[in-house]
Amino acid sequence: MEAPPKRVLTPAEPKKILSSEGGSYYAWASSDLCMLAEAKVGASKLLLNHRGLALPKYSDSSKVGYVLQGSGVAGILIPEAESERVVKIRKGDAIAVPMGVISWWFNDNPSEVLEILFLGDTSKAHRSGEFTDFYLMGGSNGLFHGFSKEFVSRAWDLEEDKVEHLLKSQSGTGIVQLKEGKNLPTPESQEEGEKPRLVFNCEEAKLDVDIKNGGRVVVLTIDYLPLLEEIGLGADLVKLDPAAMCSPGFSSDSAFQVTYIARGHGRVQVVGIDGVRVLETEVKAGFLFIVPRFFVVSKIAGNEGLEWFSIITTPKPIFCHLAGRTSVWKALSKEILTASFDVDEEIEQHFRSKRMQDAIFFPPSTN
Repeated sequence: MEAPPKRVLTPAEPKKILSSEGGSYYAWASSDLCMLAEAKVGASKLLLNHRGLALPKYSDSSKVGYVLQGSGVAGILIPEAESERVVKIRKGDAIAVPMGVISWWFNDNPSEVLEILFLGDTSKAHRSGEFTDFYLMGGSNGLFHGFSKEFVSRAWDLEEDKVEHLLKSQSGTGIVQLKEGKNLPTPESQEEGEKPRLVFNCEEAKLDVDIKNGGRVVVLTIDYLPLLEEIGLGADLVKLDPAAMCSPGFSSDSAFQVTYIARGHGRVQVVGIDGVRVLETEVKAGFLFIVPRFFVVSKIAGNEGLEWFSIITTPKPIFCHLAGRTSVWKALSKEILTASFDVDEEIEQHFRSKRMQDAIFFPPSTN
């Protein structure tokens, strides 16, 4: 039998791609984290200083943005819409940005850096495992600069001197710091309920799972963010309490799990084909790692707890847990268990009697 391909699952941190007074942009490269290309997903982070503006752009990939810290304003222009939608964003907010949708981001908070994580689907991207962005204007990389002055003049019905001014007035590239006195649009009111929701705060959402001294989960669905259906991704926010454990489990619907460690530290083990442990490592805030399809993953939090934000490459993921009240072991018959483990009924009953009340998260032992 042909041996399965060897995968490098080691967590990685991003590399700085762009930096200015307005902020910086980081991305994970598929050359450093080869699982990105296999899973056809991309990952990046945007950090904006006070009055930092990420200029309008669109991407070849659909993404879910998650605000790791700070607050600010985002503009979203969906194709064929008459005008952009401007929304307030803050820590814990998730926002779906489909491919081809124009967006801009701004930090209006003088006391804190705005940090946004982007995880997304690169199955239709120019480079598998990486986002390619197209800036409308600004510096030398804006689409405006790619056309000749003649084309710009005719397309926008502008005089040549006005074209010259537009092309040379902005020296910044990608991220700029907005000058004092320049203002941006006012965010729409939260009460404007007739519009589809663009932003959903995971920190204040109803918990899907809440285990005392164990952990909590919020699962993002199309009910919270309708654009998730168009993107084709699922997402969740998980907070594991100090020294607690997340049950070993796998995605039973052929999905990859892309996990970013937002806070804290802990340990991770991943077991794959033929029961081989393919990853055993410590993780900390800023690390990204990907669990291959059907591989089993488990995490144990350190003394500060462990928090992560994940996307799953299907909008309605199905997880199968191997420990706890909802585990597959509890559903299998005692005859199958005794035969499979080659043990007597006493051992089987002892095994089955454990974790009868715990589900998914296991608090630290009090012994």
